[in-house]
Amino acid sequence: MLFVMRFTDNQQRLATRKQFLPAHLEWLEAHNKHVLVAGSLRPEPDAAPIGACWIVEAQNKNEVESLLQSDPFWVQGLRQSYEIMHWSKAFPERQVLV
Repeated sequence: MLFVMRFTDNQQRLATRKQFLPAHLEWLEAHNKHVLVAGSLRPEPDAAPIGACWIVEAQNKNEVESLLQSDPFWVQGLRQSYEIMHWSKAFPERQVLV
C-alpha cells in the first residue's frame, strides 16, 4: 500500500534539523525501499522548512508509524506532529521521476 506522510516541525527545535540532517539523510537512504520520496516543505522557495512530506510503501499504517519512530528527526524532537494517509495513486502504471 502507498501512504503519504505529512510532518509539521517543532518551531522551537529548528536547530535540530541542521545538526541531525546528515543522520536523517543516511536514515532515509537506509530505508529507501519504504520511503520512496521524501522532502522538506516550505511556504516559499527560500524560506526555512516548516515540515516534510514522504511517500511510503508499507503493509499498513502501523508499519509506517514504526518506521518513522526510528528517524533521527523524530527521535531528536524536530517533528511536532504527523499525519498518515492512504494514497490511491491515479494512473498507477505511470512511473514518474522526481
